[in-house]
Amino acid sequence: MSQTQNPSQPLTQAPSYDVEQVVLERYQDGAEDVQPSLCCATDYDPSYLNIIPQEILEKDYGCGDPSRHVEAGETVLDLGSGAGKICYILSQKVGADGSVIGIDFNDKMLDLARKYQAEISHKIGYQNLTFVKGKIQDLALDLQPVQAWLKEHPIQDLEGLFQFEQRCDRIRREQPLIADNSIDVVVSNCVLNLVHPRHKQQLFQEIFRVLKPGGRAVISDIVSDQHPTETILNDPDLWSGCIAGAFQEDEFPQRFEQVGFQDIEILSRQHDPWQVVDGIEFRSLTLRAYKGGRQPSPGPNSSASPQRSCCG
Repeated sequence: MSQTQNPSQPLTQAPSYDVEQVVLERYQDGAEDVQPSLCCATDYDPSYLNIIPQEILEKDYGCGDPSRHVEAGETVLDLGSGAGKICYILSQKVGADGSVIGIDFNDKMLDLARKYQAEISHKIGYQNLTFVKGKIQDLALDLQPVQAWLKEHPIQDLEGLFQFEQRCDRIRREQPLIADNSIDVVVSNCVLNLVHPRHKQQLFQEIFRVLKPGGRAVISDIVSDQHPTETILNDPDLWSGCIAGAFQEDEFPQRFEQVGFQDIEILSRQHDPWQVVDGIEFRSLTLRAYKGGRQPSPGPNSSASPQRSCCG
């Protein structure tokens, strides 16, 4: 096994390709045609799936079920919400007194998620779900007004670039997409590994920023038993396929601790690896971490106890 690397440092070799572009293209394809190789099969509570259209179920790509650890009445943010399956499960779990925000930067996935929103809201009897466009490592920046501004002010020179950057800073400051201390639970399902190495520290800081004191992150993601090899890193298909960007397993909790999370625990861990590439094992793991420490249990139905692995 390779020597442990300081999680505050980037990978020894960053990918030579455009990570965001290959991820965007792979999941754009995934919104149109089912991509069975994206992440691993996961079991969900079937009682929440009955009202979700088959198109969303088929085009959901994940490796765990963080929705198991969310309670009624909570405000939940789903990072990289994709086709929206986890959001629609969460919408039912938190109930009319709760709310759910799904964030993604893929227009085709957002279109698919929104396609059935009115239909599902009618079935459950309330509307508590919003899908927004943004990057999970920059949760303050609403990409919808950014796109609108760019159409009217296309960047043609350095001055235009500076004006664009100032506009983005103004949106973050005056109209943040996700405000500080506003979320009870941040969840994600096999998404954090897709972020470029240089943005991953910011990603964890953003998760911490938006959570209320006492709030928690419940993250299902792919981890590895060793750092990826140069061959793995140089393969864009392995990055968009949730392999090249995987966190090393023993470093993953340190990422949360480094930005201030407490009471970090592993809720489930896939026993047999999902894939083995270049002799490195990749498996699903679900982790929970609290901002400011664990709060008292709300009752007998609390999800304080770790659940069994749904992938193992």
